Amino acid sequence: MLHPMPLQRHEGHAVVQIRGLTCGYDKREVLSDVTLDIMEGDFVGLLGPSGSGKTTLLRTILGAVDIFQGQVVVEGVPTSQQRTKVGYVPQLETIDWNFPVTVQEVVMMGRTMDKRFFPWYSREDRMLAAEMMERLGISELANRHIRELSGGQQQRVFLARALVGSRRILLLDEPTSGVDIKTRDDVMHVLHELNHQGITIIMTTHEINAVAVHLPWIVCLNGRVLAEGPPTEVITSEILKLTYGADMPVIRYQGMTLVAESPHAYGRHAEEPEIQKLEAAHTNGSDQGTDHGSGNGHGHGHPHDHDHDQLEELEHKPVQPNPVQDQEQEVEHV
Repeated sequence: MLHPMPLQRHEGHAVVQIRGLTCGYDKREVLSDVTLDIMEGDFVGLLGPSGSGKTTLLRTILGAVDIFQGQVVVEGVPTSQQRTKVGYVPQLETIDWNFPVTVQEVVMMGRTMDKRFFPWYSREDRMLAAEMMERLGISELANRHIRELSGGQQQRVFLARALVGSRRILLLDEPTSGVDIKTRDDVMHVLHELNHQGITIIMTTHEINAVAVHLPWIVCLNGRVLAEGPPTEVITSEILKLTYGADMPVIRYQGMTLVAESPHAYGRHAEEPEIQKLEAAHTNGSDQGTDHGSGNGHGHGHPHDHDHDQLEELEHKPVQPNPVQDQEQEVEHV
C-alpha cells in the first residue's frame, strides 16, 4: 500500500462532468454513452484492455477527440467552447527522445498553452518552472538532454511540464508502463503526494496488482463504462471477466486484493513430456530388479541413469513451508 490510509473519494463538486458521451475518430466510434463525474481531489484509475478507450477518454477531456453525442465539462466550461486547462503526461513510448531539447526547455513548454501568439516566457513562468523542478527533484538536471535521463527522471520531467500548465487537474497515460519496479514505485509515490496536496489525478493503467488496487477509485472501461467504485467493490472476478474477457481469479489476503491470471495451457503441457520421461525412467529403473548394486554392470552406461538421478534429486529436495497454505483460512475467494 502506497499510503497506510489511501485518500477516500471526495464529496463535493465535480471538476470533470461527462454526460452521455459518444466519441471517436474519423466518424469511428470508440466510446459509447459514457457518464462519469470526477470529483475535486479524486485519484482515479482507468482500467481496461488495449483498445478499450482509456486514452481516448483522456484525450476527450483535453478536447482533442471528436464528440458525436453528449458533453464534457471541465471546471464548469464545456470542452466544445474552450480548450481545457489541464496537465497531460503522454506515454513515454510516444516521445521523440532525439529531439534536441533540455529538461528546462521541456518543462517550460507547459507555459505555452496560454501563449500561442506570444510564445516567449516571462520571469513568472521561469520561476514557476524552477519551483516545479525543485518540487520533483530534477533541478540539477535542468541543462541535461532528455535522452540522457533514466525512465523515472523522464517521467518527472513531463510531470513538471504538466504541472506548470495546470496545478489543479492532471491526466496521465500509462505513467508506469515500461519502467522497472523501483521507478514505478517512485512515480506512484510522487503522484500520491501531489494528490494529497489537492491535485485531481486521472490515469490509465494496465497494472492491476501494482497500481490499480492501491487507488481510491477505479473505472473499468471497454468501449463503455462497465463498473466504477473503490477497488474492493470493482476488482472482482465477474467484473474483470466482463472487462477483459478472460478468467481472472481474485483473492483477498491479509487486507490485500490480489488478481491472478490463469496460466496458459501451453505452459502446463510443455512440462508434461519431461515429467512423463522422468516417471518412465523411474519405472524402468525399478523394473531392473534388485541387482543394481550387485556389480552386474548397471553402474555405467545405463540409458536411464541421468533421468533416474534427476528424479531422485527432485524427490529428495526439502520441501519449504508455504506461508499461504499455513494461513489458508485467511484467504477469501471473491
